[in-house]
Amino acid sequence: MNIIKKTLWETFKDATSTTATLLKIMIPVSIIVKIFEMTGAITIIGEYLSPLMQLVGLPGETGLVWATAMITNIYGGLLVFISLSAQMVFSVAQVTVLATMILVAHSLPIEVTIARKAGVRVWFTLVMRIGCAFIFGIILAKIFLFSGLLNTESMMVWQPEPLNTSLLGWILNQIKNYLMIYTIVFTLLLLLKILELVGAIDKINKVFEPGLEKLGMSKEAGPLTIIGTTLGISYGGGLIIKEARSGRLPPKDAFLSVSLMGLSHSLIEDTLLMMTLGASLLGILLGRVVLTIIAISCIIWIINRIPRDVFQRFLYK
Repeated sequence: MNIIKKTLWETFKDATSTTATLLKIMIPVSIIVKIFEMTGAITIIGEYLSPLMQLVGLPGETGLVWATAMITNIYGGLLVFISLSAQMVFSVAQVTVLATMILVAHSLPIEVTIARKAGVRVWFTLVMRIGCAFIFGIILAKIFLFSGLLNTESMMVWQPEPLNTSLLGWILNQIKNYLMIYTIVFTLLLLLKILELVGAIDKINKVFEPGLEKLGMSKEAGPLTIIGTTLGISYGGGLIIKEARSGRLPPKDAFLSVSLMGLSHSLIEDTLLMMTLGASLLGILLGRVVLTIIAISCIIWIINRIPRDVFQRFLYK
């Protein structure tokens, strides 16, 4: 009984501390993003992205979709896409390319700040995520173009409900999100503690250790990386901040884990969400994971060949 009480109390303290760290990032950034949205800055950015979208075989209008997703979140981008799809016809290939780009680069103000708190430099995260999203889009577009795959009209099977755009509605929605984050963080930390007590963490590490070693990471990064890639960078990144600050997670592991999460995270929820818009698993899951592994392998090749002081000065603080 004492062990249960001690575990719950420790989990409560850790969850409160981790969530507080996340909220210090998310609340001010969310306010700035809301101001961007209200002043029309997102629309201007979307117009600048319009020529780039044509390079990946997409109409220029989809620049606003991607800009909205990058600056706000996936749901914001989806609402813009739904309004566009009422006026335009998209192929499954086009929706898959756009969805993959959104999955790689979205919610950047919040997620880049979380990565920075975990030690990864802002410039690197921005260049990696936006650059890889665009490169992934080009590769997939070329594959679909030359193979003729997914050249049929896309069909949406679900549409998100319209958001309450009033200031009060926005505030209430943010509070609901923050409470959900605390609940999930508490649950994840409690699960990790239980798995550690029963010895399951060591078994999990042994399963993933070979794959992590090939990616240049130690087994300590395994459980946190799994959480981030399956559930999302806000949760995995929040736990990595905690571990990195405690010194239990080496700098290189924290850097690679956050980078991996940046390119492929929330593989369950976000993938299913994009499928409802008519995107194919061939791109949004298989293609994204394969291209992520290639990108991370290139990053590992680079950091293994640069001096440690250069790594800490330009890539990881």
